[in-house]
Amino acid sequence: MPITIQPNEIMETIHMVEMENLDVRTITMGINLRDCGHSDIKVSCQKIYDKIYRFAKDLVKVGESIESDYGIPIVNKRIAVTPIALVGEAAEADDFLPYAEVLDQVAKDVGVNFIGGFSALVHKGFTLGDWKLIRSIPRALAVTERVCASVNIGTTKAGINMNAVLEMGKVIKETAELTADRGGLGCAKLVVFCNVPEDNPFMAGAFHGVGEPEAVINVGVSGPGVVLSAVKKNPDVDLGTLAEIIKKTAFKVTRMGELVGRAASRKLNVPFGIVDLSLAPTPAIGDSVADILEAMGLERCGTHGTTAALAMLNDAVKKGGSMASSYVGGLSGAFIPVSEDAGMIRAVEEKALSIEKLEAMTCVCSVGLDMITVPGDTPAETIAAIIADEAAIGMINNKTTAVRLIPAPGKDVGDYVEFGGLLGKGPVMPVNRYGSDKFVKRGGRIPAPLNALTN
Repeated sequence: MPITIQPNEIMETIHMVEMENLDVRTITMGINLRDCGHSDIKVSCQKIYDKIYRFAKDLVKVGESIESDYGIPIVNKRIAVTPIALVGEAAEADDFLPYAEVLDQVAKDVGVNFIGGFSALVHKGFTLGDWKLIRSIPRALAVTERVCASVNIGTTKAGINMNAVLEMGKVIKETAELTADRGGLGCAKLVVFCNVPEDNPFMAGAFHGVGEPEAVINVGVSGPGVVLSAVKKNPDVDLGTLAEIIKKTAFKVTRMGELVGRAASRKLNVPFGIVDLSLAPTPAIGDSVADILEAMGLERCGTHGTTAALAMLNDAVKKGGSMASSYVGGLSGAFIPVSEDAGMIRAVEEKALSIEKLEAMTCVCSVGLDMITVPGDTPAETIAAIIADEAAIGMINNKTTAVRLIPAPGKDVGDYVEFGGLLGKGPVMPVNRYGSDKFVKRGGRIPAPLNALTN
């Protein structure tokens, strides 16, 4: 069904693009690769290349034409594929690195920024393919440029696979070491999830879920600057009124995102999937979620009241977006990645914001502990315990949570790591100096909570 846009909405959108950093953060094409499995990994890789190229060869060109037609920036064009652990099950190979290499090559050849789906779903246990993929992640992220990886280690229904949690602590450490010359950059392309969604268009956690069609177009919009402007224009209204203002703003942003997604769907002859209305910040000034919270009246993001302010913001964004579109999906909330948000970086520098406070904030927003840089000598077991804490929040609260942690080799608290582009600058944050080794090494599975029994 076409969306009718009124002239005044067009003028509003132009203003938001020019003055308030509004953009479509990504158009992501999801592609099913379940028919690309083969006992010979070389044959499987060739099938993967051919299928992705066939579907996505015009993705970038179409994205650029929509930018020109509508005057709306589309920052990234991306691809998400079926979790490679599933595709590779049939392969008689112990190393899944060739899959990462072919994904990287086809992503380069079609011109997309990132390709997600070097992934495994192990919330209840491992298959042989899962093990092969997970053990290939560090080298895969070290030798490729565009490939992103993710592993789901827990769900509300299944509980938390603590064997997988410990393994991912080790994988993150190894990935950091293999990309030490780039500040541990490989870890910025690796996410550990609880309750992972199957239609998320944002990297590094995007993959094409098993319930998805042959191919699909998902769109991620981003409007922290637009919301910040709306909040600043209303410095004295009560919080209920401010929530209504944020809802109306999210409504406009979401309509714009669906308009772009449906245009891409038509041009590519691929079904439209969802619009993810997450507030995704960038290092640019005025494009910060932390700045929104401070405009609400907090002296600095991280002070007392931050969690309440973020809860209101997240809820208002979801309500406004759900009224604008019947196809809201993905993560859809407020992201709080430290290195990608100028206001968050400032709050860390001024010691207003700690990992513990960020963890509390993740109880009420999307997605989790995101783009957080920690000392390079942080033990794998401590990283695993941080993952377990975040997964527990997701499991108990029936929401998506995730960890994208970067133990920067050779760096300590107070140092910085420059990642560049949208990934920004990571201030190294302290972690608790007391160990969690015995706890995470117990293994097994933390059982699902009582609220999982909903059948």
